[in-house]
Amino acid sequence: MTEHKIINDPVFGFIKIRRGLLYDIVQHPLFQRLNRINQLGLASVVYPGARHTRFQHSLGAFYLMSEAVKSLREKGVYIFDSEAEAVQAAILMHDIGHGPFSHVLENTLIHGVSHEEISLLMMERMNRDLRGQLSLAISIFKDEYPNKIFHQLISSQLDMDRLDYLRRDSFFTGVTEGNIGSARIIKMLNVADERLVVDAKGIYSIENYLTTRRLMYWQVYLHKTAVGYEKVLVNALTRARDLMRAGHDIFASPALAYFLKNEVTFDEHTLDVYAELDDSDIWCAMKAWKHADDKILATLATDMTDRNLFKVEVSEEAPSEEYLSETAHRIAEKMNIPLEDTRYMMTLTEIGKDMYNPEDDSIGILYKDGTVRDISDASEILNVQLLSKKIRKYYLCYQRFS
Repeated sequence: MTEHKIINDPVFGFIKIRRGLLYDIVQHPLFQRLNRINQLGLASVVYPGARHTRFQHSLGAFYLMSEAVKSLREKGVYIFDSEAEAVQAAILMHDIGHGPFSHVLENTLIHGVSHEEISLLMMERMNRDLRGQLSLAISIFKDEYPNKIFHQLISSQLDMDRLDYLRRDSFFTGVTEGNIGSARIIKMLNVADERLVVDAKGIYSIENYLTTRRLMYWQVYLHKTAVGYEKVLVNALTRARDLMRAGHDIFASPALAYFLKNEVTFDEHTLDVYAELDDSDIWCAMKAWKHADDKILATLATDMTDRNLFKVEVSEEAPSEEYLSETAHRIAEKMNIPLEDTRYMMTLTEIGKDMYNPEDDSIGILYKDGTVRDISDASEILNVQLLSKKIRKYYLCYQRFS
């Protein structure tokens, strides 16, 4: 019998990882780096238990993928052993390109490349290290493999990534409304016309899943306090970058300094440096920047370390130019800084989330007679017209003064 490594996961219990390729991925330095990156970025400012890592999430998604393959095989869906291993490998690596605090570096220090693209570059690197054994997994990840259900298991409305993070984030935040029936959804998975669908008797689990996901977005992922805290971090990094590029001597780890100093393009060297970056680089910098000569950087870094959060005003209409100007003048006066520098101390963000997007949220429900209907037609509970309303909120975040 093949030997397995067993990991005890607080959400799913024992997760078995077979020795060989899958265990080699977990042992790889690029995968181990995920231990040092929080899954929910700065959400722990609201939910102190939300300290779980991308590493834990990736293992959870792997566990659910193993369950999904088993469930589909029991329904007579033919899956080669090589395909099963490749799709498990692909889900293990799906988040490998994430930077510190999830999406904070995107559009702050790194432009023109998404974490998915960085994930792919890292997979190619791992594939070389593992002598080409990941080629099938990479083709599935890129949706180049002829059998499309494998890519759908990694990236779709019913992917194992979402099923894990909703369960896991609900568990660690304590937001019990987010607890979806992932085991039942997986048992209900089926294949029709070469696409992943759900057996009709699983419709209630899917209705709960769609509703839950929306709730988790506004209650956890887009919580105004967490958004405000993230803006402090983004502005601190932006200020440090601008000072460093203007010739100021700013403390940073070698990896962070590289991205603060340079407009980077992702070549092999940049990938090496990026692989050194994790949450600890940022926290280390913040502790040093608290004592910076620059008042703006020192204030933002102190805000970060001492939990002095930006004040956040959420509205359905964009604040007037007059109100924004008043706020900026007030900050400039209180801090005794030039008016143009108040841009580091306040930000206006428009955040939108469609409650239901037919192109994005389409889930096929399979009936006993072989017909497939979209969840929006099949559900008696989901009011699609109501859910289709676009929700737009404006978050004005600015320095709070006592």
